[in-house]
Amino acid sequence: MNLVEVKDLSVSYGAQKVLSGVSLNVTAGEIVTIVGPNGSGKTSLLRAIIGAVKPVKGRVGRAQGVKLGYVPQRLHIDETLPMTVSRFLKLPGGVGQAQIDRALKQAGVPDLSNAQLSKLSGGQFQRVLLARALIGKPDLLLLDEATQGLDQRGSAAFYQQIEQVRQETGCAVLMISHELHVVMSASDRVICLNGHVCCEGTPAVVASAPEYRALFGTGTGGALALYRHEHDHGHDHSDHAHDHDHKEAAQ
Repeated sequence: MNLVEVKDLSVSYGAQKVLSGVSLNVTAGEIVTIVGPNGSGKTSLLRAIIGAVKPVKGRVGRAQGVKLGYVPQRLHIDETLPMTVSRFLKLPGGVGQAQIDRALKQAGVPDLSNAQLSKLSGGQFQRVLLARALIGKPDLLLLDEATQGLDQRGSAAFYQQIEQVRQETGCAVLMISHELHVVMSASDRVICLNGHVCCEGTPAVVASAPEYRALFGTGTGGALALYRHEHDHGHDHSDHAHDHDHKEAAQ
């Protein structure tokens, strides 16, 4: 079932067209990653999907009753503001502690409820933003370069957590990333965007596509295909740790 379906979408800011004729869909339970150079319209596409940008052409359709969770690229919090993680996650209200505890556990940071926001590391703060998106039990999780500013190990751990969330909750994931080597290992399908859809398919197919190589070169092409693993739900934790170690060794 398609949770979101984008048809012939075009987005402009004044006279500047940033997206033209973009069509894509996300089905239940899959992880789809959008890659593309800076200025390719990736964030505008996500903003159109959540309804923050009005297209000049085309449409965004959502399945009836579909719930979205959104993890922004960055969120600036006043460091002088005394606020615990629990208080932050209760904004703007109507959220109980049990929901917060569940979301923090799913985000991989079950012990942060009473921590001060200002004291969190970059990786911990991104996990809190992930928990915030998970509180409403979304059918589709949207991430806009959610690991920007994290080191390579932190990014890999974050994407591993996203895969675990998908396995535990069954939610689909649509994410933007510039970290090609990590993304390719964590995706069922990849869409290469540069104002329009250049190519799409499995990670191995996209990595070998001429359009992709024209944008990103061929330097990591072999590694992208080699270190992609199928999402075998029968894998135990040690398999995932082995895959993670393999990827670390390759970098």
